Amino acid sequence: MKNISSIIILLVIVVMLLGQPFYTLDETEQAIITQFGKPVGDAVTEAGLHVKMPFIQTVNYFPKNILAWDSDPGQVPTQDKTFIWVDAFARWYIKDPLLFYKTVNNVQAAQKKLDDILDATIYNFVTSHHLIEVVRSSNRLLKTEQISTAGLPDKIEGQVQIKVGREAMTSGVLKQAAPKLEQFGIALVDVKFKRINYVEEVLKKVYERMIAERKQISEKFRSEGKGESKKIQGDMEKELRRIQSEAYRQVEEIKGKADAEATRIYAEAFGKDPEFYSFVRSLDIYKRALGDDTHLVLGTESDFLKYLKEVKPVP
Repeated sequence: MKNISSIIILLVIVVMLLGQPFYTLDETEQAIITQFGKPVGDAVTEAGLHVKMPFIQTVNYFPKNILAWDSDPGQVPTQDKTFIWVDAFARWYIKDPLLFYKTVNNVQAAQKKLDDILDATIYNFVTSHHLIEVVRSSNRLLKTEQISTAGLPDKIEGQVQIKVGREAMTSGVLKQAAPKLEQFGIALVDVKFKRINYVEEVLKKVYERMIAERKQISEKFRSEGKGESKKIQGDMEKELRRIQSEAYRQVEEIKGKADAEATRIYAEAFGKDPEFYSFVRSLDIYKRALGDDTHLVLGTESDFLKYLKEVKPVP
């Protein structure tokens, strides 16, 4: 009997070890117990040590934390017929593990469901709105736009006004796609546009338009600068003429005073000794009129050199 009991106990231990009746879950896991491929009971979401029936029951683990979804970038036309590359991402988690197991069974299949639903929803939203609403959330001008549109009212008037905007669009995608994913036990947390860019064919035209706009703005600034330069030059010339006129007036006043003083001095000198005054003035005229290359033909009765005639040579 003892041998039989020992054998039975040994068999139980072997069965327990081989059948693995115990399993553990950490804080990031949840599980569904299946028996012959069919779910048994509710989902196990509490972390710790748990028990299952050995051999006939299987533990199916699923993540309990938030998971990432990334779209494949693709070309999407906007309402204004502009093709753009749209790259989006989303965050989701398994809300109902039992429903998740029954419908999509695993995370890889769930990612494909997300591809189908989110890609289609994003496509519908982008094609239903203008490009500016996909990339902007308000009509507020950026600092660079305030500079570039200064003095160009036609550009502002022709600009499409934003009624929805990027943030409202992503919220709309989330609101529209979330109910479709709930039937698979998936809860959608958030959807965002990661990157938006023009396709290569459109990108060149956009750059050309941007260059043309910047040239228009630069020409406007150059024109304003030339006008300001002309104004400054005009003011400078006006001030220069005023200074020159004032200086000329002062010079003429000084010259007038100097001539008057010279005349007064000459008059006094002439009154005191007319003969000496005549002599000095004649010497001054000789100095200015006669040079090394000067040739004079004078008559014998000329008074021009009378003082030189009167000079007697030194013996």
